[in-house]
Order: sequence, then C-alpha cells, then structure tokens
Amino acid sequence: MRTSDAVTVVRGEEELFRRVGHLFSTVTDMACAANDLATWVAAHGAGEIAERRAGEVRIRKIYRAGLLLDPGAAQELARVRDRHGAQVRISTEDVNETIVMDGRLVILAGDLVAGQRGYSVITQPETVQGVMSLFEATWRAATELAVFDARVSEIRRLAPAVLDLLGSGVKDEAAARSLGLGVRTYRRRVAELMAALGAESRFQAGVRARELGLV
Repeated sequence: MRTSDAVTVVRGEEELFRRVGHLFSTVTDMACAANDLATWVAAHGAGEIAERRAGEVRIRKIYRAGLLLDPGAAQELARVRDRHGAQVRISTEDVNETIVMDGRLVILAGDLVAGQRGYSVITQPETVQGVMSLFEATWRAATELAVFDARVSEIRRLAPAVLDLLGSGVKDEAAARSLGLGVRTYRRRVAELMAALGAESRFQAGVRARELGLV
C-alpha cells in the first residue's frame, strides 16, 4: 500500500474491500462505470449492500455496449435496474472501472500486475470533481438500457454466427447466404455488431468479442 495526502494505492481486491467496503452501507449517491460485470464490487457483494437500500441510495451505472451481446449479461443488467432501482445506461466507448461515492471519494481500477489489480482511492476534492465531471459527460452521452437493448436485440441473436463467419474469413456474399440475409443487410448487421463492441475494424471486433467471452 502507498499513501499520499489524498490518494491511497492498494494492491488486490481484498485489501481494497477492507479499506472501503464499509462505505457501501452508508453511501447515498453512487456512480459506477465498468466494461464488464466481473468487477471487485460484484465479487465481494459490496454493490448488493447499497442496492438493498432501495430508496435510500441513488445508483447510476454505465456499462460498455458489448455486454448486451451476451443474453445472460443483458438479463443481469435488467435485474439490477428493475430489482434495485438502479439507473443503467450503455456506452459504446470504453470505460475504466470507476466508482464515485457521494461526490467525495473515487475508486479507480488500475492494471493487473503479477495477478493483482491496483486501485487508487482518491479523496482530493479537485480530482474527485474532475472524475465526476467525466462521469457526467459519459452519462449524458450514453443510452438508456431499455433503448439500447431493443436496438441490439436482433444483432444479439445473430452475433455468435456473425462472429464465427468473420473469424473464418468467409466472404460477405457467402456469409449472407448462410444466414439467409441479403448482402446489404448482412453488412449492416456487421456494422451494428462492430458499433456495439466499440470496434473500428472487423479484426478488432473479434478481439473485443473474445475479451467478452462471446467466442
């Protein structure tokens, strides 16, 4: 652990939870961002502590769009929204695992080093405000879960087959025939899939899909 006046850097989820886990029972405003569901908060049930206090806590969560290509993940996000009253929005941009608690404390996830992830716990007001401003900008640009889910429902059904075809290097014409689609429709579905994955190329779409466990 390394500490400065306003920033504490901890190694590993266990140490982080020991330092800040108790705050989830008193937080009244929690803003979260994550690229997937496998966060330290989920692993330790910390989010459930706050979510059980429905009506007492304002919870906003931003997730990466690619999650909605996984039916199980889509159902889990809807469960969090409906059961616990969380506001959930979807972003097509990459987001760093971030939590802001009551506008006073920020937890930022770092990179994995020797199998352990580092986390920065920040209380410096100016830095907290800067992170909160970035969150608010991303929140405004993101799309409500229900709206985005409806938008990607068709491509979610086709995603496994499309990803397999892309990975096999099948030409668009042959791929479209195998799915019973016109070429233009197939290409549109590929473009929608790339957008949901936040990918700028078909190759990158494959990489992102593997990161999410879709292929």
